[in-house]
Amino acid sequence: MDQITSDSIQYGASTIHYDIEFVQRKTLSISVNPDGCIQLKAPMDATLEQIQKKVHKKADWILRQKRFFESFGTPTTRRQYISGESHLYLGRQYMLKVRESNTNAVHYQNNIIEIECRHKKDAGVLLQTWYRQRADIKFPEYAKPIIEQFSAYGVTPKSLSIKKMEKRWGCCTIDGHITINPRLICAPRCCIEYVITHELCHLIHRNHNKEFYALLTKVMPHWEKWKNKLERILM
Repeated sequence: MDQITSDSIQYGASTIHYDIEFVQRKTLSISVNPDGCIQLKAPMDATLEQIQKKVHKKADWILRQKRFFESFGTPTTRRQYISGESHLYLGRQYMLKVRESNTNAVHYQNNIIEIECRHKKDAGVLLQTWYRQRADIKFPEYAKPIIEQFSAYGVTPKSLSIKKMEKRWGCCTIDGHITINPRLICAPRCCIEYVITHELCHLIHRNHNKEFYALLTKVMPHWEKWKNKLERILM
């Protein structure tokens, strides 16, 4: 499972906060999202001191990017699915670009989600369909190693399905069928893994008792951090 942490540096009068995801790669990448959040992908063996030095070196560019996105103003909460809106995907903010085309398609690259559509009024439906398609790909991918981890406890879910739910991120039936809310595709990977892990714990402990939380803490020590982040960004 990839490691994610947070850090910051002081650059002049500005404090630059950023999230770091340690992954299998050779170089460090820095992304500034439209909401001003800064995300880094770093090699697994990179030290915080090395990362801080590189962030300091790129600080001018980072602050310029933040000012650029700030120039668009604060996005409205009511979605109109028009160019310039900010939308989440896997915890990152992307700026929407909508253009008329002979085809209907959704692409994403860097900090942009581009929707090609025959009729601009269909942009919202196309984006939501794309979200569901990504959930169908990503959720089983993220769940696989966690399910393998729980096999050590002698449990395996009967199924893992994706279904829209109004008030729940996930649920686990008495006979072991787990359902995950597709809206989670907007949340960071660790938030999705938290929900999956939470529901897998219910295969062993049905109720939210102290044994349940002891198991959850054992298999995912920082679960409260990801629960709080999920509630903060999607609720």
